Amino acid sequence: MPFDVRRFDIYRKVPKDLTQPTYTGAFISILCCFFILFLFLSELTGFIATELVNELYVDDPDKDSGGKIEVSLNISLPHLHCDLVGLDIQDEMGRHEVGHIDNSMKIPLNQGDGCRFEGEFSINKVPGNFHVSTHSATAQPQSPDMTHNIHKLAFGEKLQVRKVQGAFNALGGADKLSSNPLASHDYILKIVPTVYEDLSGRHRFSYQYTVANKEYVAYSHTGRIIPAIWFRYDLSPITVKYTERRQPFYRFITTICAIVGGTFTVAGIIDSCIFTASEAWKKIQIGKMS
Repeated sequence: MPFDVRRFDIYRKVPKDLTQPTYTGAFISILCCFFILFLFLSELTGFIATELVNELYVDDPDKDSGGKIEVSLNISLPHLHCDLVGLDIQDEMGRHEVGHIDNSMKIPLNQGDGCRFEGEFSINKVPGNFHVSTHSATAQPQSPDMTHNIHKLAFGEKLQVRKVQGAFNALGGADKLSSNPLASHDYILKIVPTVYEDLSGRHRFSYQYTVANKEYVAYSHTGRIIPAIWFRYDLSPITVKYTERRQPFYRFITTICAIVGGTFTVAGIIDSCIFTASEAWKKIQIGKMS
């Protein structure tokens, strides 16, 4: 007798004339199909979408930067002439630069009475400060007006990711136009390194920061008031990392199989219970009639 491979069929078929369709079974089958379709579309949406995972660790993420951080500053001083505006940089490594001019420009405002300073420069990864002042001017004004409006202060590479709601430009929009014109302003920044890794594995390095500020009137050793806008910074040892991830395909297939199999199994149990109860009720009714 030849070997019949059909013996291994665990999905034995029942002849159609031995099955009994019911209205209840049809209703449950239709609901079952809609339910499976809904869950399938939900899982498909989750599979296509990317998940953003964040983590914290202690390390310098951008070791190839040479110990530098790029800074972008955009600030308006509507009552201070451009000839008087300058940027000074100093830190704990001994850097002391007065009147930094590289990659910067001054745009006159209010018919030349004010100035908008835009600059890009680098700072060392050590505590320090940079400040906008009149220190680099050839002649110091009698009463410099340091009221200002900060449009942008950002560190590192710009991240344009909608899912990341970080403080990359925490001082953007800061308005000090109504403050004391002769007051100095201290912005104390805590810079937090931030790494973004996309699905391709490419890393982008940026920096978030928190800020606290105070306003005061400062006098020089000669008794003159020489206001300035100070940005004093320090780096946090904690790095924030954002990683894009997508659900593995095998997990998506496993979930779909579980949805289809589980739904059909539960629907079959419900249909069987309803059918059994219905048949029993019919027998009871027939017994009463007899």
